Amino acid sequence: MAVTVKNVIPGSIAAKHKIKTGDIICKINGKSVNDYLDYMYLSANEELEIELEDKTINVKNPDFEPLGAEFETLLIDEAHSCRNKCIFCFIDQLPPNMRESCYFKDDDYRLSFLQGNYVTLTNMSDSDIDRIIEYNIPRINVSVHTTNPELRCKMLNNKFAGRIMEQMKRFSGSGMQINCQVVLCPGYNDKEELDRTINDILSLGDAVESLSIVPVGISAYREGLPNLDSFDKESSMEVINQVSKWQKKIKKERDINFVYLADEFYITAEAEIPSWQEYDGFPQIENGIGLCASLKWEFEDALEDFPSNIVKTQKTVVTGVLAFDLIKELASKLNGEKINVLPVKNNFFGDKITVSGLITAGDIIEQLKGKDLGDEILIPTSMLRHNEDVFLDNLTVSDVEKSLNIRVVVVENDGYDFVEKLLN
Repeated sequence: MAVTVKNVIPGSIAAKHKIKTGDIICKINGKSVNDYLDYMYLSANEELEIELEDKTINVKNPDFEPLGAEFETLLIDEAHSCRNKCIFCFIDQLPPNMRESCYFKDDDYRLSFLQGNYVTLTNMSDSDIDRIIEYNIPRINVSVHTTNPELRCKMLNNKFAGRIMEQMKRFSGSGMQINCQVVLCPGYNDKEELDRTINDILSLGDAVESLSIVPVGISAYREGLPNLDSFDKESSMEVINQVSKWQKKIKKERDINFVYLADEFYITAEAEIPSWQEYDGFPQIENGIGLCASLKWEFEDALEDFPSNIVKTQKTVVTGVLAFDLIKELASKLNGEKINVLPVKNNFFGDKITVSGLITAGDIIEQLKGKDLGDEILIPTSMLRHNEDVFLDNLTVSDVEKSLNIRVVVVENDGYDFVEKLLN
């Protein structure tokens, strides 16, 4: 496969050797470039022979610098789509008429390495595993869900899904680090099955860095899908107690908790969220695990860096139902009369979806219109598409500003930024 260069970074090795936009890379050191992993691995050599369509370039790269060529897509290749039909898949629960990209299910191990995506490994061949071991890929994030082969085939609706432990054993023997995830579904992979999964994952030793457990999300659009219950106060507390026993056991053996629960379990159970120390450096913060503890810790730490905690203008903080109590508690540490915290109910996906990251602009506009919002509203960046100002319903920050006639301030998922934005 040959790949076309879309852009060349000025001053890079590629630029110095006169590689330009539109050039086609056929081979590096005699091997074809099929995707970004090939490009990255093959170009990480001290001496390179880069075969373009019209010439061959010899490069000395003793410092292993990136070449500086950029391509049409991150992967160069097309992303691999998911082959499963998971009973809990949230994409299958999306309402109609969203942008087309929302309905694409990626399950690409290359994106796990490049972007931190969680993958089921069901569309990986043995040669794929051989390749990433050869390339010394340092880390992969795996959606395990259960280590019971029969149950995993059932939950993923894929007869090839039962090889998960065999695949992870190969990774664990290669020096690769693994982070695991379980989407917990009442009546399926909870209780005794969860104990089995935790125990099996622990058997892989230090190769597994962490295991997160998140509750199944239930939208209002499950017609034709298997019946699933969501977690309530009682069942959430049962999960907390079950996992706490494992954490105490593992803490004695590894000096870390290893297994971490999503914030939803604690909030739904009306239990205290663990302190930031209990998350052992937040190994799965990108997966949303420990966000509340991290935000609270950073917020309180940031307050010490500001000479004044006086909020000078009236502001409204917009959040989801789940985080409302925490955000209100944090806001009260400043002069709370200037800060109004409003929870937005999720009408777009259904009221069982309570996280801030799935709030749409339409729900914000509908529920805030006509209210006294002060001089500006603050929203978390998790409500927006990565590196863009677009909500899930394809409306933009500008659309919200025009509809509510107010300035919208986007806050990073960071307690320091939250304090700074509140205090201007």
